[in-house]
Amino acid sequence: MIERPRRLRSSAAMRRLVRETRLAPSQLVLPMFVAEGASEPRPITSMPGVVQHSRESAKKAYAEAVELGLGGVMLFGVPESKDAQGSGACDPAGILNVAIADARAEVGDDLLVMSDLCLDEFTDHGHCGVLDDQGRVDNDATLQIYGQMAVAQARAGAHVVAPSGMMDGQVAVIRAALDEVGHLDTVVLAYAAKYASAFYGPFREAVDSSLQGDRRTYQQDPANRREALRETLLDVEQGADIVMVKPAMSYLDVLADVRAAVDLPVAAYQVSGEYAMIEAAAAQGWIDRDRAIDESLVSIRRAGADIVLTYWAAEVARRLTR
Repeated sequence: MIERPRRLRSSAAMRRLVRETRLAPSQLVLPMFVAEGASEPRPITSMPGVVQHSRESAKKAYAEAVELGLGGVMLFGVPESKDAQGSGACDPAGILNVAIADARAEVGDDLLVMSDLCLDEFTDHGHCGVLDDQGRVDNDATLQIYGQMAVAQARAGAHVVAPSGMMDGQVAVIRAALDEVGHLDTVVLAYAAKYASAFYGPFREAVDSSLQGDRRTYQQDPANRREALRETLLDVEQGADIVMVKPAMSYLDVLADVRAAVDLPVAAYQVSGEYAMIEAAAAQGWIDRDRAIDESLVSIRRAGADIVLTYWAAEVARRLTR
């Protein structure tokens, strides 16, 4: 017998019927930047189509996310002032906590409000933690602040807090801090395998980063695969509810490993550099933009992600619901 697999590719209707991996709006999370003091959205030049929102423009985006059926929004704050301790991160009046409260007031429980739990947007040196007297990131001193930050975000209304600093022990400290004040239902989405990647460049513009040096002493070495499983399993043991791999497209092997190793939901973050590369190539007419976007997202889902953070979330959701 001659096998003819092409029979199952013979028409668009047939391909839809047998498609193994599908995208749905509910699987997509939209990262958003909310800038303190902004009176209108500010374009991010390295990420065409993405903006630093004002509080008012962000409210419209939250409402649209509900209408589109997105899985959630991931909020990042862009403060007007920073200090060595990142004190704005724990301030109830700080821009991120205010944005969380705005989002909850706008959408209630109709959309998951997620918040980045890291100090890098709030420190004047741009690192994800506080520094010791030798200029190194102090892991344990940072953990104390992360616990306070988690409580501030939960009190502001975050359904999900997302520690992204790659500090050792961060999930355990955050879970304990939340439970101690009664936020037992606040979900911890752990950036379990976050690499020191070159693909974060445009994000630095998006959050007005003050980074001095690099983050290689705490984010993972891009050459390491097994280490990602060690980090992930530690986060699971410490109480993570969801684990995430970041970046996504250059780490699909890691994503597949994590998916095979854990029973928890797995997320992946399609980061700013991945977004910018496709947009730049499409602007030159070198690739079919919409097909490349869809193919990139399908590849992340195919590798095992249940949840995908992507700056195209709203656009793709509109296309999926036509």
